Amino acid sequence: MSAKAQKLKYIEKLISQCQKCQLYKTATNHVPGFGNPEAEIVFIGEAPGYHEDQQGLPFVGNSGKLLDKLLAKIGLVRQDVFVCNILKHRPPNNRDPQPLEIKTCTPFLKAQLQIIRPKVIITLGRFAMNYFFPGEYISKIKGQIKKIDWNKLKLTIIPVYHPSAGLRNGAMLQALEQDFQTIGKFLGKI
Repeated sequence: MSAKAQKLKYIEKLISQCQKCQLYKTATNHVPGFGNPEAEIVFIGEAPGYHEDQQGLPFVGNSGKLLDKLLAKIGLVRQDVFVCNILKHRPPNNRDPQPLEIKTCTPFLKAQLQIIRPKVIITLGRFAMNYFFPGEYISKIKGQIKKIDWNKLKLTIIPVYHPSAGLRNGAMLQALEQDFQTIGKFLGKI
């Protein structure tokens, strides 16, 4: 096991023991994240849903199936990337993450990103986007390639709609597919 994989395992253990907010009480499993510890690309969603909570893995339900299709269209598979969420436990009834939950949980995300040290982050949905760009609107900056300095890391961040939005709305699905084409073209230039 690589040093990065060992460090991520340690973060996963901390997440499994976390009781800093109430979400652990209603969750079946913690969902720390999954993928390649050496990934240059990290996808960040908002919170685990029902299927993720049951399996302890991110993006395994219908949104995950769509994510896999979008990845395939740009020549990637899950083993190439790391996928995680802002929150590491499912909010009851899939409600939106609350500000205090985000504040409590994001140190785990920060630690994961500092271990992985990705070059590119794709934020899936507004909560993940707002972690890096507070106060922005996803409809305004989706699909844009943003370069930032974040915690001593030079990152390229590309916000896109959450796959669940694409499942509910045909126009958003079309926008998501177009944004993934932008991602694919950008990754060809790295």
